[in-house]
Amino acid sequence: MRYDNPMFAGSYVAIATPMQPDGSLDLAAWERLLDFHCRGGTRGIVVGGTTGESATLAEDELRLLVQRAAAQAEGRLAVIAGAGTSSTAGTVERVRRMSGWPVDGLLIVTPSYNRPTQEGLYRHFAAAAEAAGVPVILYNVPARTAVDLLPQTVGRLSQLPRIAGVKESVPAMERIRELIARTPPGFAVLSGDDATAREAVAAGAVGVISVTANLAPAAMAEVMAAAAAGDPGRAAQVDAGLAALHQALFLETNPIPVKWALARMGLIGATLRLPLTELSAAHHAALERALRAAGVVLN
Repeated sequence: MRYDNPMFAGSYVAIATPMQPDGSLDLAAWERLLDFHCRGGTRGIVVGGTTGESATLAEDELRLLVQRAAAQAEGRLAVIAGAGTSSTAGTVERVRRMSGWPVDGLLIVTPSYNRPTQEGLYRHFAAAAEAAGVPVILYNVPARTAVDLLPQTVGRLSQLPRIAGVKESVPAMERIRELIARTPPGFAVLSGDDATAREAVAAGAVGVISVTANLAPAAMAEVMAAAAAGDPGRAAQVDAGLAALHQALFLETNPIPVKWALARMGLIGATLRLPLTELSAAHHAALERALRAAGVVLN
């Protein structure tokens, strides 16, 4: 029987990981971020995803962030942890361990660099799902991983008991519609592209895992709620104020711009772990204009 969890809908945030100037975790800033999202209408957080600098987080750091988030949110936010690696055996072991953490689900990205076939992708995710003790959300982001998890493969995977949804970052509505057509009712198709998330919900997706929501959680939550309620006019009106921000957050590699912006808001410091570096000065003015256009209050 397919696993069905209706919590995976609405505005989720791919949350940034705050760090001290020396690169260690900033747990005081983590508490501020969590409170910001609890107040802002965010439905859930993805800890240790791309925006959370997953490639440079140690597993014990990820576990600490998850534990703190679950304790502070007290059910107000769903907590999903990034669990994917490029090795199937490594992913299986990681999923098995992380299923014992206080998480509502695990996000598993397509294996990067080794570029498996669709059959290889199916077997990779099937093995991870079999090891999981919590729902699994597939994550397709070809621009990062150099491999595309195709809708027919998602359709096969959607029949497995623990696989509850997919974060789809290909910004094409025909892709969203095909995913919905190939998966059973209740399977959560989530947009991974802020600029087209409103259109994705109109096409049948149930929500977004957002970068923009790091900075404007209430607005992103309202866009998703209006789109889901069948009010495209309101969704478009609110989203129009965010349009410049959707674009500006990718002036340089994510999460470079979003961490600079969060620092300008006074929520965290701007520290990233190498090989990521601080936002180039040439982009400061454009990102600040986009933040102000979105109604984000800066320090």
